[in-house]
Amino acid sequence: MTNISIKSASEPEQTDWKRYFSFSTDHKVIGVQYLVTAFIFFLFGGLFAMIIRAELLTPQLDVVNRSLYNGLFTMHGTIMIFLWIFPANVGLANYLVPLMIGARETAFPVLNAIAFWLIPVVGILLLFSFFLPSGTAQAGWWSYPPVSIQNPSGHLINGEFIWLLAVTISGVSSIMGGVNLVTTIVRMRAPGMTFFRMPVYVWTTLSAQLLQLFCLPALTGAAILLLFDLSLGTDFFSPFKQGDPMIYQHLFWFYSHPAVYVMALPAFGVFSEVIPAFARKPLFGYKTVAVSSLLISGISTLVWAHHMFASATPNWMRMLFMATSMLVAVPTGIKVFAWTATVWRGKLHFKTPMLFALGGVAMFLFAGITGVMLAAVPFDIHVNNTHFVVGHFHYVVFNTVSMAIYAGIYYWFPKITGRMYSEGWGKLHFWLTFIGANLNFFPMHPLGLQGMVRRIASYDPQYTGWNIVASLGAFLLGMSTLPFIANMVSSWLRGRKAPNNPWNATGLEWTTSSPPPLENFEEIPTVTLEPYSYGESHRLTTDPSSI
Repeated sequence: MTNISIKSASEPEQTDWKRYFSFSTDHKVIGVQYLVTAFIFFLFGGLFAMIIRAELLTPQLDVVNRSLYNGLFTMHGTIMIFLWIFPANVGLANYLVPLMIGARETAFPVLNAIAFWLIPVVGILLLFSFFLPSGTAQAGWWSYPPVSIQNPSGHLINGEFIWLLAVTISGVSSIMGGVNLVTTIVRMRAPGMTFFRMPVYVWTTLSAQLLQLFCLPALTGAAILLLFDLSLGTDFFSPFKQGDPMIYQHLFWFYSHPAVYVMALPAFGVFSEVIPAFARKPLFGYKTVAVSSLLISGISTLVWAHHMFASATPNWMRMLFMATSMLVAVPTGIKVFAWTATVWRGKLHFKTPMLFALGGVAMFLFAGITGVMLAAVPFDIHVNNTHFVVGHFHYVVFNTVSMAIYAGIYYWFPKITGRMYSEGWGKLHFWLTFIGANLNFFPMHPLGLQGMVRRIASYDPQYTGWNIVASLGAFLLGMSTLPFIANMVSSWLRGRKAPNNPWNATGLEWTTSSPPPLENFEEIPTVTLEPYSYGESHRLTTDPSSI
């Protein structure tokens, strides 16, 4: 594919752990910083979820008070979205995209570093809000007015104020990251790296970050206006002062539904890299899969009001957004078909990344079916604000996206660290996660169909059975992180040294050393082959001299 000599002079810099605590502009260091920081906040979000599920283990209120429960509920959703999935996806993209397109660095290294260092600020603000006299924000991760602009404590700096400030800073960080990644992909590809020679992961990253640039300003602006209503007494969204809370819902969901695809598209990219590598086959329908990513982005900007079917939405708008919400299933289904066709009659190797990828695809299929159900107006109104919606959402954001993040971490772990992880620990992690996730989130669907609403700390005893199953699943899911942490730490410190291409995979990132040298490539490569060219004449080896 390329003629590259491996640069070894930068090896001392690659083993210097202090750089991960510095203001580095190396995209690889920033990528690792994103991933580790995101996982730390993931542990906080998971802890909050386990407390919530401990409360729901019994119908009575017997673990925390209602105010703290609402705060834990709000912080769990906010942290998992804004501090786990978004930063983890950006971390993988930061590390991989320049390597995949043959670039030495991202387009704006300093902007890239600033975007990362805003993330710890967001997390510290959110966790600090628990110690305020007024307590943390309790209006949910969507923060609808008029609930979110009420301030019974009378404190100017209250939990909701901190929440809105944190979301605004997070929005600025994500926009910075989007500018950097889109510019890098469009302007810094190696010679011969045409758009239809880019890996699907790069296509999905581009599609996701275009959504960030187009839609995220709506949420960031809405958070600022809501902050003004709360602290300065303006009346943009207050129904008590001629404001319109429905405008906030439109601004919020104009971003927050496409945000699902901002999270899911990189996951689709990971599946599209991992599955061909362990099926030993080219990705089926590469160009169609690539273009479908852009189609998903485009259609997803026209579906936001399906979250508002129960909010006095006019019938003509309900019908329009029901159609567009169902339409987005078409390009998404194309990807599922392509992954299935790639696996069909492949020489499957069930390594840990492949297990997480196949498990994520299987659960995404279930999430897609329930998503089409929710796109239908009558069904959506019937289950509105119930646990059915919670179950569907978690099958997307955890059972699909987080599974893909795990698959990506395992798959590129040898490239990032130069070490091999333990397959035994990795497979234990997969099975605990897969079983725990299904036990946790599947029971929410029958609970929702039976009428159990979300955001409640006590409930009718008729719902006890399924809630016990869900809570036990949540505890198992929490335990599943322990073998992952043990595996990652021990393998990075003492793992077997990894070859440059342990999976015999294709792609420019596998043609350089593990870990890559400081500037990725001694010479900028020239790309001559199509992506996913699995075959004897195109197969990469672990010997750099044969590349």
